[in-house]
Amino acid sequence: MSLNLALLLILCAALLALLFRHHRVPIRHRWRRRQARTMYEQRRGRDQPAGIHSARLRAMDPLAFEELLLEAFERRGHRAIRNRRYTGDGGADGAVIIDGERWLIQAKHYRDAVRPAHVWDFARLCAKRRQRGMFIHTGRTGGMGRSVIDRATGIEIVSGQRLLALLTGAPFQPGGAPSRNHVGPGHSGYRDRAPL
Repeated sequence: MSLNLALLLILCAALLALLFRHHRVPIRHRWRRRQARTMYEQRRGRDQPAGIHSARLRAMDPLAFEELLLEAFERRGHRAIRNRRYTGDGGADGAVIIDGERWLIQAKHYRDAVRPAHVWDFARLCAKRRQRGMFIHTGRTGGMGRSVIDRATGIEIVSGQRLLALLTGAPFQPGGAPSRNHVGPGHSGYRDRAPL
């Protein structure tokens, strides 16, 4: 009887350890979140030239940049949903609940122009999940990127002054237009893209 009880206790302890392991935040994630919080505090309310902000963003670790964006949304009172891992995340770097609507977040840490294929892939992901999205990047949008954005629906591009507004605590409101049921790439008769 006592042997069965001991085995049962060992089995329960092993199951609890396994469950705890899946819900624990890895050390690298904690480090990046800490770096993002520090960077956010350094930016908030600072009146510095946009060039300095942009240069610091481009110098950041790309994965810490993802965390910085989610931190900025949390500081604005929105619920951020983080992925369990940074790579193999299925194309979305996280999600944010804004006014009861779930927005997918794609963070791109560019030094140059946006790659149109990345925007198009994200638009397809949003269409597949039937959710709106924010493609947030540090680079230039460029002509080819703009042509993709004009054809993609359901996503917003956040860069430049809008990105700095998000990160410095200045007024920032995603989704200026009411959402519709249809989101995604392609020529459809609907328009649900919020004005940039």
